[in-house]
Amino acid sequence: MKSEPLVLGIETSCDETAVGIVRGRTLLANVIASSVEEHALFGGVVPEIASRAHLESILMVLDAALKESKISLNDIDAVAVTAGPGLVGALLVGVSSASGLALGLGKPLYGVNHLAAHVSVDLLTHDAPVEPVIALLVSGGHSSLLQIDDITSSVVKLGESIDDAAGEAFDKVARVMGLGFPGGPAIDHVAKFGNARAVDFPRGLTQSGDWQTRPFDFSFSGLKTAVARYLESTPKIVRADVAASFQEAIVDVLLLKALAACKKTGIDTLVIAGGVAANSRLRELAAERCQAAKIRLRVPPAGLCTDNGAMVASLGSLMVASGRSPSQADLEADSSLPVTTVSLT
Repeated sequence: MKSEPLVLGIETSCDETAVGIVRGRTLLANVIASSVEEHALFGGVVPEIASRAHLESILMVLDAALKESKISLNDIDAVAVTAGPGLVGALLVGVSSASGLALGLGKPLYGVNHLAAHVSVDLLTHDAPVEPVIALLVSGGHSSLLQIDDITSSVVKLGESIDDAAGEAFDKVARVMGLGFPGGPAIDHVAKFGNARAVDFPRGLTQSGDWQTRPFDFSFSGLKTAVARYLESTPKIVRADVAASFQEAIVDVLLLKALAACKKTGIDTLVIAGGVAANSRLRELAAERCQAAKIRLRVPPAGLCTDNGAMVASLGSLMVASGRSPSQADLEADSSLPVTTVSLT
């Protein structure tokens, strides 16, 4: 089994059509075509538009990734693809493309979990050994705390959002504030000019009883409602202060729970992954709190936090190197694939 397999990864779970190529833990190419501008007209992702955009972009993105990496299709050792979770129509474009590619080349196919791939991309940014970590996974549709002993086979869910994920809360609050879509980058930008202590917004599931019953779960729907009510009842708002205070409430809760998970498990490495991991305040405060708690923090570069093909190729490469069984040629997409299922065979 190759220790540094050359793997091509395809990602089409939502609104990015992406292809990445890695050799072992070395990134060779990462090409992304986004349809976010088309969705912005509707204030959110439209599944039919996303699927059509993938169909239109997949061959172009694949060709660009091969050129960037300076390899040919015949050089690759395996094909990896996001098999779920995600929008089913969008997933089918990637799964069908990867299945046909693998079959035509006579190469193994690995249908991997989108969420686990977000965590595995961290391994492209350093040379440290693969080790148990606590992962704070925060993306548009998912907020989870995971204990990962082996990213290719052992992912344990410690907690998750019971309502809105962090990314969804950012999008919804940005919408009511008139900041546009996607909401995360918009709020991050405006918040830089505001006072994060201006408004004392609630921190969901952080009361004493919550720590007993739901220590690692998240809830952001109450925060979203509190922001909406504040906007309605406050005639002269300072948008930057509202954005900064809202953002601080989310970041505070995410890190409180993540560091509690590190303490509970005794694992001293925290990986923050997913689109929300690109948030500047989350990265800043995580660095401060992890240093104080003597926790090693790893956060991928912002460009590798959002959906990309490199993360899929990275997880696929680890699957090959670990000797995991590939998927069947008739691999099917699973829009609700649980985070604890790393791959489909």
